[in-house]
Amino acid sequence: MATQLSSGLLLAVPMAPLVGAVVAGLFGRQVGRRGAHTVTILGVAISFALSAWVLYLVAAEGARYNATVYEWLMVGGGGPGSLKMEIGFLVDGLTAMMMAVVTFVSLMVHVYTIGYMADDPGYQRFFSYISLFTFSMLMLVMSNNFLQLFFGWEAVGLVSYLLIGFWYTRPTAIFANMKAFIVNRVGDFGFILGIGLIVAYAGTLNYGEAFAKGGELAKLGFPGMDWRLITVICICLFIGAMGKSAQVPLHVWLPDSMEGPTPISALIHAATMVTAGIFMVARMSPLFELSDTALSVVMIIGAITALFMGFLGVIQNDIKRVVAYSTLSQLGYMTVALGASAYSVAVFHLMTHAFFKALLFLAAGSVIIGMHHDQDIRNMGGLRKYMPITWITSLIGSLALIGTPFFSGFYSKDSIIEAVHASHLYGAGFAYFAVAAGVFVTAFYSFRMYFLVFHGPERFRNKPFPPEAHDDHAAHDQSHGADAHASHAEPDAHAHDPHAPPHESPAVVTWPLIALAIPSVVIGFFTIGPMLFGEFFKGAITTYRGAHPAMAELAKEWHGPVAMVVHSLSGLVLWLAIGGVVVAWFLYLKRPDIPAAIQRRFGFVYRLLDNKYWFDWFNEHVLSRAAVGLGTALWQRGDVGVIDGVFIDGSANAIGRLGQSTRRLQSGYLYWYALVMIVGVIGLMTWQLWPYLGNLFGR
Repeated sequence: MATQLSSGLLLAVPMAPLVGAVVAGLFGRQVGRRGAHTVTILGVAISFALSAWVLYLVAAEGARYNATVYEWLMVGGGGPGSLKMEIGFLVDGLTAMMMAVVTFVSLMVHVYTIGYMADDPGYQRFFSYISLFTFSMLMLVMSNNFLQLFFGWEAVGLVSYLLIGFWYTRPTAIFANMKAFIVNRVGDFGFILGIGLIVAYAGTLNYGEAFAKGGELAKLGFPGMDWRLITVICICLFIGAMGKSAQVPLHVWLPDSMEGPTPISALIHAATMVTAGIFMVARMSPLFELSDTALSVVMIIGAITALFMGFLGVIQNDIKRVVAYSTLSQLGYMTVALGASAYSVAVFHLMTHAFFKALLFLAAGSVIIGMHHDQDIRNMGGLRKYMPITWITSLIGSLALIGTPFFSGFYSKDSIIEAVHASHLYGAGFAYFAVAAGVFVTAFYSFRMYFLVFHGPERFRNKPFPPEAHDDHAAHDQSHGADAHASHAEPDAHAHDPHAPPHESPAVVTWPLIALAIPSVVIGFFTIGPMLFGEFFKGAITTYRGAHPAMAELAKEWHGPVAMVVHSLSGLVLWLAIGGVVVAWFLYLKRPDIPAAIQRRFGFVYRLLDNKYWFDWFNEHVLSRAAVGLGTALWQRGDVGVIDGVFIDGSANAIGRLGQSTRRLQSGYLYWYALVMIVGVIGLMTWQLWPYLGNLFGR
């Protein structure tokens, strides 16, 4: 018999970070800096310990939980057709894995923040926000119904808005958080439409009840169209995932989220926010399996994101933006796996990616500290001997990212590529080309950054691209609220001398790097068997292997993690990764003149990439102007013309004219009022007696 989980135990997992967030946020001045980071770290540490225990019970003893914790309200009285709105938890293999990943990465980010934000005046506020972020993500992944899912969905969006704009005196930060908020509202509109269709046709908000009616939904058509209802539902849900998980064309907010402090960049990109969309589609696998059209849409969108966002990473010079575009590309890989009906592979890559992406972001933050907040990789070089811990952990993260054998990213990325190759859905051919070519691109831009930062000549002594040329960091004073009008660098909270040589970061920064480097190496080797070919996700993920054979094909070829490495030696993917590393080494260490020559020779391609395919230009000059024009038209014609002119001012004018007319009846003469009363009484009596008079004369 499977072990039963306690509702109290599960409730403590999200509540512990929430308590820390409330204390640090409302009582930050009273508890001080030490108190704020102590209570929030303690809350997340408790959450992680409990999540790890839940993961053990789920994996080792088959524990499960699916029940209501609190019933908010019942619409319809509880009878047939009623709708129950509740807080409830669903804990299975998928949830337990997400709980452990979210809390572990969040704990590392909390500890790292002590050193990174040491002198920032918003110290307590920042700890409150990141703990609240953790609470929101946990409520999302633990939900067993669409209402709670939507609450967590919107909560992570709200907190990300606060964190991206954390340095609110910087116009670029305010622009970035508003951009993230608006783009996510576009995706959330589709998401809530999908939930609304489920409620309308399935009559429930509960996952299990909705999934049980999936067969009925698959037989229905969308009213007024020849589309299948289940396809419309799944595409609407996926539009929500496109916003949260930054898929083309709703990806534009993610690179700009780098305006927030580095710790939150790691948290957003690794374990929260962007993984929400991937998790949601995997959770909705019983519905997506019923629509090949929706799966093809998911696969093609993911393939476009994986390849074309990777190209943008090639020309980035801001260290954080290189890592940000790698996140976009890897999210595309996860989405491709979802479209190939390999949901377990997608969430497996989500897990491995969380560790090495958090590692890369925090390592980038360590480099930024060592470089006195200069983020331009062209001003670095030779940092290996000055920052040995940051160097080796960055190397580990980069090797995991490009899929080096025996590293965690190898097992998940290779599995995605093989799953897509085995898929027979429409668009699988293009998707396979995109993810295979993306291996070379990923290896190239990852090691371009690595070589420019840690190897080669020491350019930081005579910076070829002075920070003043691309930011005004020197003019930014957080404590006095001065604006930084065009900055892409982070405020120097550590008050370092920008002319001093680089240095290794303090232990409170480097220890989280070491802790994240360990799973970046080993987690894939030990978990690929049970997660992809065992029963870890049994009951959590549904796959119709007859119609979608990708996972069945992978299972046939599975002979263990070591055999997978041996098999890769004769495959194309590994050599594409090696080729990307070699080309980056040659172009940026041996012949650094060639990239500049290529840029001059292919100026249009460089401008295309530098302008990010002009998505931002289109959004700002076409969509935003169209939205302003539509809003103005609705305001002038709808609000002013119809609502004010007809219903409000029109009704007032009508009453005024009526009053002008009726005031003439008020003559002030008694005989006139007596006559009106007599006529009124006669009229009333006639109206009341008219049926009897009609019967009388009718006879």
